[in-house]
Amino acid sequence: MTILLAVDGGGSKTDVLALAPDGTVLGHARGGGSCPQIIGVEPALAVIDSLVRSVLGSLPGSTVTRAGIYLSGLDLPVEIATFRAALATLPWLPAALVVDNDTFALLRAGTPSDEGVAVVCGTGINCVGRRADGATARFPALGRISGDWGGGWELGEQAVWHAARAVDGRGPSTDLSVLVPSALDRPDMSAVIEDLHFGRLSDRAYTLLAPVLLAASAAGDPVARSVVERQADEIAALALTALTRLDLLDVAVPVVLGGGVLAARDAVLTEAIRTRLLAGAPRAALTFLSERPVLGAALLVLEAAGADPSAADRLRATIGGHPVLAT
Repeated sequence: MTILLAVDGGGSKTDVLALAPDGTVLGHARGGGSCPQIIGVEPALAVIDSLVRSVLGSLPGSTVTRAGIYLSGLDLPVEIATFRAALATLPWLPAALVVDNDTFALLRAGTPSDEGVAVVCGTGINCVGRRADGATARFPALGRISGDWGGGWELGEQAVWHAARAVDGRGPSTDLSVLVPSALDRPDMSAVIEDLHFGRLSDRAYTLLAPVLLAASAAGDPVARSVVERQADEIAALALTALTRLDLLDVAVPVVLGGGVLAARDAVLTEAIRTRLLAGAPRAALTFLSERPVLGAALLVLEAAGADPSAADRLRATIGGHPVLAT
């Protein structure tokens, strides 16, 4: 049996789909994050290999003929080349292989158009754009050193930073000084600071605080609101810059927003992004991704295999009824 593999991996989870060439989903597995920048190349490879073997184990006699692997943390050409070389050690890897950043999968999941921009705001933040002639726009997305700001980790850090300054008097009062320790099951900010310093709280605690910050903003806390407004600035700046690079600023193209922070559909953040984006690109069509990004990876694999358009419809119908992938 011929199998196509689609992989979407981020900072917190990884999805693997096994597909028939007609778009039928034959198997699915989900595991932990597989971002090489966060956990390293070999651990990321191990996550993907384990999930793929799990799926293929339920499909005896199958042969993988094509794979598309889209991961966060594959931002620079050297990172893509390094991970591709590491994949070559796996026995199931086919010759027909695409390895790229997961934001391209998100873009394809959000629109069938051959032109558009996608911004992902999950653990971190990234953006890619695509034009009909094949031109792309992308960013290094390496954090502060490459000019980035935002994502769940950054929002959590900002929540801690503002809460600490409110407590010691250097900053304005904010509900975050109570909400942050409560969310982390600590008595006060002093305990939060000490436990982060000594490693009793993992840095991953920051990602737990993004919803806390958004909730404080929604409740009217001005400090939290200022952070949310800055996040909107950064998301709009990425999208507008990508559109400008591709000469699509005045064209009616989709701008797809996805990732855990944006999936929350926070009203303040959503409206702030919309206002800023349309001020610079009035014809842009803002859309929030409602599908799992692995759908985009699967669609890209099917298209690369020359599948009939009905395969995409079959894939969507299958995923729509899947108890895990539809949520």
